[in-house]
Formats: sequence, C-alpha cells, structure tokens
Amino acid sequence: MPPTAPPPQPPRAFEPSRTPPLVLASASPRRLALLRQIGIEPAAVDAADLDETPLRYELPVPHGQRLAAAKAAAVAERHPDAVILAADTVVACGRRIMPKAETAEQARACLTLLSGRRHRVYGAVAVQAPGGRRGERMVRTDVTFKVLSPAEIEGYLAVGEWQGKAGGYAIQGRAAALIRWIGGSYSNVVGLPLFETAALLRGFDVIIPP
Repeated sequence: MPPTAPPPQPPRAFEPSRTPPLVLASASPRRLALLRQIGIEPAAVDAADLDETPLRYELPVPHGQRLAAAKAAAVAERHPDAVILAADTVVACGRRIMPKAETAEQARACLTLLSGRRHRVYGAVAVQAPGGRRGERMVRTDVTFKVLSPAEIEGYLAVGEWQGKAGGYAIQGRAAALIRWIGGSYSNVVGLPLFETAALLRGFDVIIPP
C-alpha cells in the first residue's frame, strides 16, 4: 500500500522574539530623561548604590570604567533576566578626579580650579545581559569654562545646581552661560552619551525607536 500522507498541521502562530527588559542601574534623573529623549523607557530603575570613592592613584578613565562595570554587575544579580545599563561620569582636570560636590565649599573649589581652563568629562557606559554578555564604551568630551569672576562663582553657587554634580556644575542649567567651548558629546556631559549608548544597546537587541 502507498504510504499515507501525514495529516495537515495547523499553522503555528507567529511568536515575535522576546527582548529582555532593560533596567537602568542609576538613580540619576538626568540619565532617565536622556534615555526617554531617544524613545527608550526602561522597564525598571534600580540604582547600584556603590561606594564611588576613587582608589589610591586611580586615574579618571579606569575609575569610570571600574564603577560602570561594577554597577552593572551589582544590579544584574537582582535582575538576572534583564539587560542592565549602567554609567559613570567622571570630570577630570588633568589627572585629577573632581568630586561630586556635596557642599558649597567643594563646588567653589571645583569652579575656581576649572575657571579659564579646559577639562575633560569621561562617560563610561557598561551593559550586562543574561548569559554573562558584556559590553562597554568610554566617551570623552572636552569642556572649557570662561574665566570666572568671584561674583560669577558665588552667583552660580546661590542657584544650587551644583549639588551632587561631578565638578560642581550642571551644563544643562545655568552653567551653560559660563562655558566658552565644548568639543564632543554634549549629552555625555549631562550624564549619558546617547549616540554611543544607543549603538551599544542595539548590540544587545534593545529596540531603539527610529
């Protein structure tokens, strides 16, 4: 007898590939706002809350890379099925890492040092995905302040934008009127280099809106 043909099978429903959720490992409202600016809405925001004190003799670039990777790894332990995005912003004057100003005295010292000088802002970005996949980017932006008078420094301090900001200033605020020149990514100085971050996330199958 000729072989019997197998019965027809019902067509399988289309199942789109599942993209792991994105978790932003940062409590910075600026980084969240920057992601939203390019149409990315994280499924969750979960700050790593690490000690960010530089190690002895640690230089700006390794410092930023170490912290970004450590933040991603720490949050990945709490979200093993997610893509973790972490970042760290380092303001450096020469080889010196500028603090995140917590007092007016610290901010004043930062602005006095940066007055009339070119400094560098390093943005370290780290991504960690399920299965242990990792990716990193390091972005540098050069920034030059005008020569600041004592009155300009005190006026800026009175606004309060410096609180918790690396280098004692926020470029997206009133400090923009004090900055004479910038070379490189503006969003990097705000807190997250968007072009490089989007390119990195695409490699981890995170959908970036057109």
